[in-house]
Amino acid sequence: MDVESVEKECGALGGLFQAIVNDMKCSYPVWEDFSAKATKLHSQLRTTVLAAVAFLDAFQKVADMATNTRGATRDIGSALTRMCMRHRSIEAKLRHFTNALMESLITPLQDRIEDWKKTANQLDKDHAKEYKRSRHEIKKKSSDTMKLQKKA
Repeated sequence: MDVESVEKECGALGGLFQAIVNDMKCSYPVWEDFSAKATKLHSQLRTTVLAAVAFLDAFQKVADMATNTRGATRDIGSALTRMCMRHRSIEAKLRHFTNALMESLITPLQDRIEDWKKTANQLDKDHAKEYKRSRHEIKKKSSDTMKLQKKA
């Protein structure tokens, strides 16, 4: 391989690496925005769960009142109680989803975003040093080769 092709390859690889690091750096705002929106969704879902619990408690009181009366309203009361139980299972699933959203997505993502920032910055610094050193070595070897060719 001649020196010019080595320099071209070095430049191409260095440019590719730099493009990847720049893409990583440009993606931080997108990930942070996603994390913020997920946190807001979690907060709203928690509020929804609390409202659902309050509603279902009041609904259960209506069902109990209807069940404890005489006549045909007993049947209505038991039907309302069954409906309330079904909705409580939905509320439990929503609560589970809300907790999983925070524990399995938001918290790990927020932790990793900081790590990604530090890693990308360190990679960029290390690459810049190594790239300059490699370019200097190539130029030195190139000039040494030229001198040897002139002597020969």
